[in-house]
Amino acid sequence: MEPVTRNFWIGCALWGYKPWVGEFFPSGSRAANFLKLYSERLTAVEGNTTFYSVPDAKTIARWVAETPPDFRFCPKFPKTITHQGSLAAGIDAAQRFIDQMQGLGDRLGPIFAQLPPSYRPEQWDDLTAFLAAMVNTGVAIGLEVRHLDWFKPPFDSQLTDRLTALQVGRVLLDTRPIYDVPDDPQLAAERKKPRVPAVFSISADFCLIRYISHPNWDMNLPFLQDWIRVVPQALAAGKQVYFFVHCPVEERSPGHARSIQHLFEQHNMALSPLPWNHVNEAPAQLNLL
Repeated sequence: MEPVTRNFWIGCALWGYKPWVGEFFPSGSRAANFLKLYSERLTAVEGNTTFYSVPDAKTIARWVAETPPDFRFCPKFPKTITHQGSLAAGIDAAQRFIDQMQGLGDRLGPIFAQLPPSYRPEQWDDLTAFLAAMVNTGVAIGLEVRHLDWFKPPFDSQLTDRLTALQVGRVLLDTRPIYDVPDDPQLAAERKKPRVPAVFSISADFCLIRYISHPNWDMNLPFLQDWIRVVPQALAAGKQVYFFVHCPVEERSPGHARSIQHLFEQHNMALSPLPWNHVNEAPAQLNLL
């Protein structure tokens, strides 16, 4: 099947992971080259780094220079905005953050807010005021909720309706691969992530998926069946899809991302090929078992 214009991006939560050297990155790779090497293999990165620290303009310019034009960064709002007090109080800071991120130019994907598990539907007015201000910036905005009440009636449909009206993308967090499986010591640390129901509703012209993979590749296959159904439906509807792969054993995240793209291609999804396919002297395949 002929590849289409890129409307599907896949990657990990970070690019600067030293243990990837010798597997995902060639042996002897230096940290200064990690982003360039990463973008020669995968097509997007979830901006976990911006949750902790806002990069300056010089750093952002370097990120642009080290990545190809069709690469995408999806930055996370800093925790000082989403995890300290009301969201409305952080609107000015959030707008400054967006202005800073626009230095990425055409490499900027959706910017998303990850709310803490303590953020409840009772804070609805605060949330809607924040989102209304963010969408007025003209940047694609995503939202991840974690309090379990957001997943129950009437708040689930209320949230979906408001996000759709505002064209804010609901971040689709899938933690089933680390919870709905037998206990495994490899999963202990990653099980600090919230155990929330998987949601497949798409509320904007893009879809941002955060998939928490099981370290054993085969354990992921039952859960990926849902995404084999959802992703082509989104693409057929003209949506852009960003798929980010986490793994409790971080060494396996890039290999799992590559395997997920290949799995989707095997199910006749017309995706632009990964740049990884064209890397000369590709590093050894990561062990997925």
